[in-house]
Amino acid sequence: MQAERSLAEEFDIGALTPGFAEDPFPVYRALLDHAPLKRFRDGSVMLSRHADLDRVYRDTKTFSSDKKVEFLPKFGRTPLYEHHTTSLVFNDPPLHTRVRKIMMGALTPRAIAAMEPGLVELVDGLLDRIADKGEVDLIEDFAAAIPLEVIGNLFVMPHEERGPLRDWSLAILGALEPVLTQEQQERGNRAVSDFKAYLGELAEKRRASPGDPATDVLTRLINGNDGELLSDTELLQNCIFILNAGHETTTNLIGNALHELTRWPEERRRLAENPDLIDTAVDEFLRFQSPNQLGNRMTVEACEFHSETIEPGTRIHLAIGAANRDPRQFPDPDRLDVARKPNRHLAFAQGPHLCAGFSLARMEGRIAVSRFLGRFPDYRLAGEPKRTGRVRFRGFSTLPARIA
Repeated sequence: MQAERSLAEEFDIGALTPGFAEDPFPVYRALLDHAPLKRFRDGSVMLSRHADLDRVYRDTKTFSSDKKVEFLPKFGRTPLYEHHTTSLVFNDPPLHTRVRKIMMGALTPRAIAAMEPGLVELVDGLLDRIADKGEVDLIEDFAAAIPLEVIGNLFVMPHEERGPLRDWSLAILGALEPVLTQEQQERGNRAVSDFKAYLGELAEKRRASPGDPATDVLTRLINGNDGELLSDTELLQNCIFILNAGHETTTNLIGNALHELTRWPEERRRLAENPDLIDTAVDEFLRFQSPNQLGNRMTVEACEFHSETIEPGTRIHLAIGAANRDPRQFPDPDRLDVARKPNRHLAFAQGPHLCAGFSLARMEGRIAVSRFLGRFPDYRLAGEPKRTGRVRFRGFSTLPARIA
């Protein structure tokens, strides 16, 4: 008990220990029990309990997603600053409302259902390709390839032009870590500039030769909604956001799921013998190893948590990974249960900022994991997995496995 209390007291988001990225859950447990409102030396605070995060997500009047004030000292007036203060996720209405409404028109249940046959074909093709390899990297050879193709198809990108997407995405999202090196900043800024230049050319081609707005996200964003158009900067930066968000989180969902199934053999056997459990299993993978571990908000008005007042203008870190292991919400939270119900995890946030692509991500996870497990039920790890080393986005850079 005292050890946990000390762990909570010593934790500092601005000075993370080397092992935190590898296993943050002991710290999360300590925060949940001993410091559900954790104050840091820089004036920011962290919330970790499920009920507190749910409250923040739903109250957009008190808690702002706009990052212009917070990100200016971090990035300066750089390409990273322009991107992260223009994209959908880091904005409040009216920009958030405008972009989300346009985007959701291309991600209707009908549109997503229409993608399923193509996604099954894509996954089966990848499985065919790796079948004779014996040893594979489950990230490079499988998990990362799926969302890149899906998002590339949504934007109708030529296949030969998709090569740089993953590296651009990793560099831009890597710049959202709590503490950055100069090299990370420089890589992120180069990636935004290169990505924006590429998308600018693609957008010009699409204006000259529009696609079907029901299935082509770029055409839909260009056309706007009810005569309301995005500026060039809004258009390009939100294209980058959609591509990044759709790639990173889904790659991590699939990679984390396949890794956890090697650590929980009884649950793996249970899922293999009961494939109808795949829907609840995907939600459990999202809860247990949330691809996005940290969120952020800024207080607009004074508010109170755990008998303490948080003043306006305070940065709030949202510990999603902790909230999804909160025993007040989830019985036996540190156990993987592929049939867990109910499962009100916060991997996709909640409220107005509920992830616009959550249905697509779930479908990708469902098809990828179920078809992989059906094809290679006896796969096993074949070396030491390597995590990305990032704390905001939790996943693997390499996941070696033997499939035959």
